[in-house]
Amino acid sequence: MGEHHELKATLGGRSQRFVITEVAASLRELQVDGIELIQDYPTDAQPPWCSGWVLVPWPNRVAGGAWTYDGDVQQLEITEPELGNALHGLLTRTTYRVSARTADSITLDAGISPQAGYPFELATSVRYQLVQDGLLVTHRLENTGNHAAPVAIGAHPFLRLGTVPTEELTLYINADTHIEVDERLNPSGITTDVDGTKNDFRTGQLVGHVNLDDAWSGVQREADGSSVHYLEAPDGSQVQMFMDASFGYIQAFTTTEFATTGGMVTAVAVEPMTAPADAFNSGEGLRWLEPGDVWEASWGIRYRHA
Repeated sequence: MGEHHELKATLGGRSQRFVITEVAASLRELQVDGIELIQDYPTDAQPPWCSGWVLVPWPNRVAGGAWTYDGDVQQLEITEPELGNALHGLLTRTTYRVSARTADSITLDAGISPQAGYPFELATSVRYQLVQDGLLVTHRLENTGNHAAPVAIGAHPFLRLGTVPTEELTLYINADTHIEVDERLNPSGITTDVDGTKNDFRTGQLVGHVNLDDAWSGVQREADGSSVHYLEAPDGSQVQMFMDASFGYIQAFTTTEFATTGGMVTAVAVEPMTAPADAFNSGEGLRWLEPGDVWEASWGIRYRHA
């Protein structure tokens, strides 16, 4: 994963630390007051299950890797061959360049050039900034080309809460609508109200009791348009996923086969998304940046002790 960038700070009397990788600008470690908030993996390994990746210019999937632009079919590389989809954008194998660094933040840049399936040009960056209770992540996309470009943003962090086994954590997804998918895990065009269903996580469900690769819309927003989703330990402490108003969708993925230095463990990804899977075809949540336009969107991870 290239060079690893480590930052430490003490803010408001609390200690914070994170590690970011050069390749994919992935979030590898995050601690607040010594509490691990990101599931770790061996230092010489590839990130299991896309752990920590930045997902630009689309999160999740493009069905068959194919979509239509200006009457022409665009064919992206199939990066999920088992399901025949283009998965998680164009930057997952990209080496980012550090463009700015302070005592408590780091900004990494990567460009996207016109290519098969995506004939557009973008300048992108991601800023990781330590804050008193965790981490604030801000994505910046600029259209540096000559044509309007379709864009969406996502991330793939696997959350944990210190030494509490992840299967003993309760997952809360504050969203009212579940996105139904087909056999290739792309939206079927049907959404359902979560009331009275197994997909209602508004009052919490134990991670160890569920098997998820699911997305929700209809997130419950605060007055400023943001939303919060979280994992809670038996003692009431929480690791929270904060999403600003740009993020209207959230994905949760669980696995019992996340490789760590101590062997396989249960892990859960809580993924902020500005658009759902296959947005290049449905148009749902998709943003078109005109030449010269800039878009910024933020999410973060917070620690709340009991």
